[in-house]
Amino acid sequence: MVTLFRAASRKRPNTLLRKSSVSSRRQNEGTPWRPLRLDKRLVIITLAFVMTGLVFTYSSSAFDSSSFFKRQLIFDAMGLMLAIILSQFYSKLQQLKCFKPIYLMYLTWALLVAVLFTRTQAHVHRWIDFGFFKLQPSEIAKVTLVIYIADYLENAAGRLAKNWRLLLKPMAVAGITLGLILAERDFGTPFLMGIVFVCMMLVAGMRIWHILVPGILISPLIVHQLFFVGYRRERIFSFLNPFASEGSTGYQLVQSFLAVGSGGWFGKGLGNSELKLEYLPAAHTDFIFSVMCEEFGLFRIILILLGFCWILVRGISLASVAKSHFRSLVIFGLSITICLQAFFNMAMAIGLMPTKGIALPFFSYGGSSVVMTLVMMGIILNLAAVDSAKNNIREDVTTYKHRNK
Repeated sequence: MVTLFRAASRKRPNTLLRKSSVSSRRQNEGTPWRPLRLDKRLVIITLAFVMTGLVFTYSSSAFDSSSFFKRQLIFDAMGLMLAIILSQFYSKLQQLKCFKPIYLMYLTWALLVAVLFTRTQAHVHRWIDFGFFKLQPSEIAKVTLVIYIADYLENAAGRLAKNWRLLLKPMAVAGITLGLILAERDFGTPFLMGIVFVCMMLVAGMRIWHILVPGILISPLIVHQLFFVGYRRERIFSFLNPFASEGSTGYQLVQSFLAVGSGGWFGKGLGNSELKLEYLPAAHTDFIFSVMCEEFGLFRIILILLGFCWILVRGISLASVAKSHFRSLVIFGLSITICLQAFFNMAMAIGLMPTKGIALPFFSYGGSSVVMTLVMMGIILNLAAVDSAKNNIREDVTTYKHRNK
């Protein structure tokens, strides 16, 4: 991917990209609007995940199933509506001044600062309570940060390896954003988005050693947050040996093990989970994957895992054939954001990572999470459809091999 972007930047200077985009806009003026043809397979898997998520929201919420199901149904409807709108009009909305990436970042920072002054919920500051809806600004930050970095790298891609000063601005913006999220007592989201940020920078041409110096500088902060903050230190120790603290900090992970293991190969059947009956905390949110394993079993859970793997592969494929750095980096960044979050959640449920408040995209109960996940899919579908309509790209995953020929 790195070589691909470097070759693309040599063959298609940014000035030519800007001229071509201006001329294409002029040619499109006055033409009647036609709906974009979306990637059918991405649409199908998105809808399948949403519907399956609704089923498990109902199943996993035990004694209050109808209430959570109705709310999640509203959240899914809102998310799908936004996804449909963005899948058709995101590229046009992007041309509006109010949708400039830097303005989106300013709005995100304002929300991240505002949430610090709200009342604590579960001992953290993560939600702005509007009564009918709780907004989680860190979920918005996942989208706006990817868009801003892609916008900045559109003109800087190909020059990062020679001029390290170009890295300062995106690193500062990412540092401010992730620092504000960390101030909410949320370590999982900065960890996730830090990986996404590094991947996007490497794909755009940043050298490995460019990230070593900032990594060394912030390593004391990471060590402090992991080992000198009481509840995080306890989570790490309980992760290393959950059965030693089964009655306290390791309780949730042990119950997750029991749910996953008791599902066996074929599961207990839909709705037949026993651990969701107030044995497994957060069964309908962070640990919904454990309930899915218990009811679905290993064979059917593999299909869910393969679905996320396919989204990742398809996202990278679409990013590889995109005809502008911006579209390519946004598709790439949003795809790995969704899939890495999913893999982290699954790893947490089976004890491969310490327990953390990371939702399973499409499945976990929660308004901000499901809405912003569907917003990401809407943007990916739009940018892929724009390139498909203009350039008639092939559906083959290996198309990227011929991109720069």
